[in-house]
Amino acid sequence: MAVADLVLLTPRTPADTAVPEVAPSLGLLPHTVTARPMDVGPLATGVEPDLVVVDAVTDLVAARGTVRSLETVGLSCPVLVVVSVDGLSVIDERWPMDDLVLCTAGPAEISARVRLLLARPRPGAPGTQGAAEDGAEPETIRVADVVVDEASWSVRAGGVPLDLTFKEFELLRYLVQRPGRVVTRDILLQEVWGLDYYGGTRTVDVHIRRLRAKLGPERESLIGTIRGVGYRFSGPRGDES
Repeated sequence: MAVADLVLLTPRTPADTAVPEVAPSLGLLPHTVTARPMDVGPLATGVEPDLVVVDAVTDLVAARGTVRSLETVGLSCPVLVVVSVDGLSVIDERWPMDDLVLCTAGPAEISARVRLLLARPRPGAPGTQGAAEDGAEPETIRVADVVVDEASWSVRAGGVPLDLTFKEFELLRYLVQRPGRVVTRDILLQEVWGLDYYGGTRTVDVHIRRLRAKLGPERESLIGTIRGVGYRFSGPRGDES
């Protein structure tokens, strides 16, 4: 496993004692973990880490504000939120993050999540331009007035660009590529998060809620819920260009 530079943002003081309290298993991995106060300013002006980990165990309100701030500073690295079981109920579309993990997760699970986050290309990052599924040429997919551009890793709805995380982009792209088809939560988890992802299907539900919120009230119904099964993106498929 390649050693990565991780930054843990935490309200605990002193910050450098937070790792054993927030995510004990994280400290067992070979990665370099630097704990810092919940100030995103140094991240915006300094050297960007490979991954930002946000402590939502200690203070949920502060953590939510932090992930929102991270979204505004234009970081290209992924964001992983660590949360307790009790905190899961408040995680929703207002949390712009790439993944979440329980604070009680073991080293194998956290290692897998970190590895998958680090392995996935970021929209606009070097090497992502022109990337497409299975090595095919990138395409522009239009369903209703939602346009997914694989070449630029961007999405427009009604001509307005959507600010999506990488996971949100991949999830929406997978659904839009299959208009009218019901896709189970298990399939979405496998195809978007990977075979060795240890999390449950609740992760899919959280990301769907966030996608609907970003699509807005006029288009949130394009992603339909098939109760007990999964989700379906509905709408007429337009010409690809």
